Amino acid sequence: MSTGAIIAIVVGVLILLAVLWFLGRAGRERKLDSRRDEAREIRREAEVGSAQADKSRAEADAQAAEARRQEALARERAATADEQHQEARERHIEAAKKDPDADPDEAAAEFDQRHAGTAGATGATTGTTGADTTGTTGTDAGDDQRVEHYERTSDSDVERERRFERDEEGDVVRDETYEQPRQNT
Repeated sequence: MSTGAIIAIVVGVLILLAVLWFLGRAGRERKLDSRRDEAREIRREAEVGSAQADKSRAEADAQAAEARRQEALARERAATADEQHQEARERHIEAAKKDPDADPDEAAAEFDQRHAGTAGATGATTGTTGADTTGTTGTDAGDDQRVEHYERTSDSDVERERRFERDEEGDVVRDETYEQPRQNT
């Protein structure tokens, strides 16, 4: 073989190696580009999911705030009703004091007996199913005019009982809430 042929074969092999190297590199770049595209798509989906989660959380927070507002409004209305009830009771007692034929203590007891089922009943059970709300007014010995309230509510998975008691000035002196999972029977 001549020197020219050997040089031509070496040059041909070098050209072939260069072409193979460029083809390998181009294939690797295509593969990396496709992986980058997949990563971009996954990031975009993650951002969409995160935005949806943020939206759901904001909606849940808004619903919770509305529920708290409704509960506060119901408590406020219950307190107003309790105050009106107490004022009516005091007016009956005042009228009995002015009436020479009436006894104020009997008038108070009669008023309490007539209004025992309605005093303290509140509408604080909005938004629940199977709600049972009751309230009682009780007088302890002497001039103690405490009012005790009892609410029982239940929804699909929790039963709640709430008891609170107000003193003669209308201040809450006891507030207890009990929750237990609802038993499906």
